[in-house]
Amino acid sequence: MTTFDCSDIDNYLGKPMDQSFLREPIAGNDIRRWVHAMHYPNLLHFDPKFIAESRWGKLVAPQSFAIATDDGHGAGPACVGRIPESHLLFGGDEWWFYGPRIQPGDMIENKRIPFDYVVKETGFGPTCFQRGDNNYVNQHGEQIAKQRSTSIRYSAKAGGEGVKPEDFDDPEWTDEEMDAFDARRYTWVKMLRDLGHKERWWDDVQVGDQLPERVFGPHSIASFTTEWRAYLMNTWGAIGFRKNDLEALGFTREMAGYENDPDMMLDNTFLTDGAYYGPSRGHLFPKYARRIGMPRGYGYGASMGSWVTDFLTGWAGEHGMVVHSIANYRGPALTGDVTIQTAEVTEKSVDAEGRHLVHVKHLMENQRGVKMCTGTAEIWLPKKPA
Repeated sequence: MTTFDCSDIDNYLGKPMDQSFLREPIAGNDIRRWVHAMHYPNLLHFDPKFIAESRWGKLVAPQSFAIATDDGHGAGPACVGRIPESHLLFGGDEWWFYGPRIQPGDMIENKRIPFDYVVKETGFGPTCFQRGDNNYVNQHGEQIAKQRSTSIRYSAKAGGEGVKPEDFDDPEWTDEEMDAFDARRYTWVKMLRDLGHKERWWDDVQVGDQLPERVFGPHSIASFTTEWRAYLMNTWGAIGFRKNDLEALGFTREMAGYENDPDMMLDNTFLTDGAYYGPSRGHLFPKYARRIGMPRGYGYGASMGSWVTDFLTGWAGEHGMVVHSIANYRGPALTGDVTIQTAEVTEKSVDAEGRHLVHVKHLMENQRGVKMCTGTAEIWLPKKPA
């Protein structure tokens, strides 16, 4: 077994981290840009007429939006501590939602605390699975959500060994295949339109029900770039960044770059843009993706988690809410691939607070049946009046 020393993480567990703060309140266009980038065409979050007739009567963000307010895709508290010559991937997250919705004018603060870690033997050799908590709170002190994120840290040497040259190229789709994808994609959009402002009643849902399939893609460098730019941290000056020394995590300067470095941002600003430099550039540049074991450009874990939340909240409708979810990332969204989401109702219950919950098992795959994400969730739906 290769030496893989994770002991430095112990110095951080349970201790609040330095914070990065939004410099301005959330704007309406921040929310609209987010749902556009996340492929989530819910009129509740961008159409004035639909919004005015909704239960809120004003623009609110989708539940997935909290992560857009963080300075590191929610991964920050799950990647502290030095592991020399290592790579890092976002491995999944668990969410608890408490009810208040983010809306224009809000100032969101994220209180981050590293939680735990474990080292296991995987195909990459010794691998550290590290977790940390993000606590999203608004200016009124109301807790919006808690996210327990997981990072996967492994030897940098092992990262590129499994890349196959035959996987370098995007799949090519015929016009007929693209038309078929478009039709499947619209089926889920039509579900949103048909539900409108109506309640999806807990009483009408049965164990074994299948949620309508959600299809989107093919993904591309352009679509991943659109996602990247929807995270507030990726706009110059939007966040007052904490000093995050990536070399202190065991990255070399070549690997780490100066992504989101507050000092370099005032000097050579271009070097701080993770779309082009630093550890995030592998998402958009296949050359660097292959260094960490990805055959070509790949999507963001935080986006994948948001796709899960949007899929479930879209089905629940504006009168429902995801209260808890778990998403385990199994494989990336690669350029050229299509994402397909499904879910099945496994249980119904009433919790200690009297909320009527629907339990689901959800799955995300690509067009070849390769699992991208698995997990479970509990969704609060209204009960029909007696």
